[in-house]
Amino acid sequence: MTEVTRQESARDGEGEDFERDEEAVSQFVERFAADMTEAGMQRMGARVFAALLASDSGKLNAAEIAEMLRISPAAVSGAVRYLAQVNLITREREPGSRRDQYRLYNEVWYEAVSNRDQILTRWHHTMQDGAKILGPHTPAGARAIRTAEFYEFMQQELLDMLARWRAHLENTRHEAPRVGDQKTG
Repeated sequence: MTEVTRQESARDGEGEDFERDEEAVSQFVERFAADMTEAGMQRMGARVFAALLASDSGKLNAAEIAEMLRISPAAVSGAVRYLAQVNLITREREPGSRRDQYRLYNEVWYEAVSNRDQILTRWHHTMQDGAKILGPHTPAGARAIRTAEFYEFMQQELLDMLARWRAHLENTRHEAPRVGDQKTG
C-alpha cells in the first residue's frame, strides 16, 4: 500500500487540501535526478537538488535530505557542496539553530542559466586567444574562431532569452496566480 500524507500547506488549484503520495514523490525525485545525471550533473547532487525542488519549502537540512533520499550524511555533505559551487543552492542557518538549511534560489533555473553568461564570456575569450595561438589561417585556428563566434552568439541569445523570460513572468503575474502563490484578500 502506498503511503499518503496530508499536506496542510500544499494546495491544489481550487484551494482544497492536497493529498501527496510520498512514494510517487520519491519516484519523481529519482526520475528527475536521473534526467539531470544523464545531462551531465553529478549523481548525488542531482538527487539532492531534486529533493529540494520537490519540497514545499524549497529548503531542507542535511538530516531531512538524508532521510528522504536514504543516503548517508557524508553523501549529503558532498552533494550540497557541489550544488553550492554550481550556484544551484545556498546554505543558511536559522537564528539560534546549529543546523544548516540548504535552500533553492527563488528562481533557481533563471539563476543557473544567467550564470552561464560568465562562462560563455570566458570561453569566448579563451577561443579568441586560442585562434591567435593556433594561427587564424590554420584549420585549428579557424575552428577556434568559429567556436568563439558561436559562444558570442550564444551569449547574446542567452541574454535576450532571459529578458524575454522576465517579461513573460511579468505578464503572467497579472493574469493568474502562479503555482504555490497564496491567495490574499
